[in-house]
This record gives sequence, structure tokens and C-alpha cells, in this order.
Amino acid sequence: QVQLVESGGGLVQTGGSLRLSCAASRRSFSSYAMGWFRQAPGKERKFVAAIVWNGVRTYYADSVKGRFTISRDNAKNTVYLQMSSLKPEDTAVYYCAGSVYENYYGASDFDSWGQGTQVTVSS
Repeated sequence: QVQLVESGGGLVQTGGSLRLSCAASRRSFSSYAMGWFRQAPGKERKFVAAIVWNGVRTYYADSVKGRFTISRDNAKNTVYLQMSSLKPEDTAVYYCAGSVYENYYGASDFDSWGQGTQVTVSS
């Protein structure tokens, strides 16, 4: 497993943007896929986006396609989530997650989780 620390959450108006960052402690960070999930109040945690070990492939939930972009900097052991055109329904705690695989196969790939960062989108 790996220690993950998210940052960058906050309060933003509808239509605004935020960039989340996740710093990982694992030396072999570049060998594993990474992902972002979110959990709204009273709801289950859901997949948002994933990126494979070398960044050449990304995957998104339908609800965020075209608005969110996941990226990674393996030299900095960091994964990012750029969020644009934010909507009130994007309000949630966002979690960074580390996979057990190089590539992305599904939401059950992930075994390491950060503490979460709150994103609130006001209408």
C-alpha cells in the first residue's frame, strides 16, 4: 500500500474550476495506476477517473467526461484532477486511490486511499 495525501479542495461557484493534487509516498509510484473517487453526503463512494502507470490512457465516469482531466507527474509522485465547469452535483469528498495494477481494469483495483478533500460547488 501507499500513503496518499490530497489537497486543493474548497468552495467554488457553479461553472468554476479547481485542481486537486494527490502526493504519494510510494517509491514505485510510477509503476501503478491511480484514480480519483468521490462520495457525496448519504451516498456511496463512486469512481471518477483513473490513469494508467505511464499516463497514456485515462478513464472517466460519464458524469465528468469533458469536464475533468486526470494527469500524473511520476517525477513528483503526484496525481492531479483538474475539474472545470463544476456543478452543484459535483459536491463531494474526493479521494485519491492507488491501484494494485499498472493498468486500469475496474473500480475494485484500488487498495490505498487518501483521507479525502472536500469540494463544494455553490449554485
